[in-house]
Amino acid sequence: MVNEDKGKFLTVAEVAEIMRVSKMTVYRLVHSGELPAVRVGRSFRVNETAVSEYLESSVYDVG
Repeated sequence: MVNEDKGKFLTVAEVAEIMRVSKMTVYRLVHSGELPAVRVGRSFRVNETAVSEYLESSVYDVG
């Protein structure tokens, strides 16, 4: 049963693909606390909403 309000959870590889970075970069973000994640067994899952919020907060205005 999936709670639609919470969004879906993504693997580290899926997050890396969305963000166009390496999996190691995603692991660093998770371990530093910059990107919240849930530990499931030996792997991490990241809520897609958390990914969107991280990307929105990381926008750098050059202007």
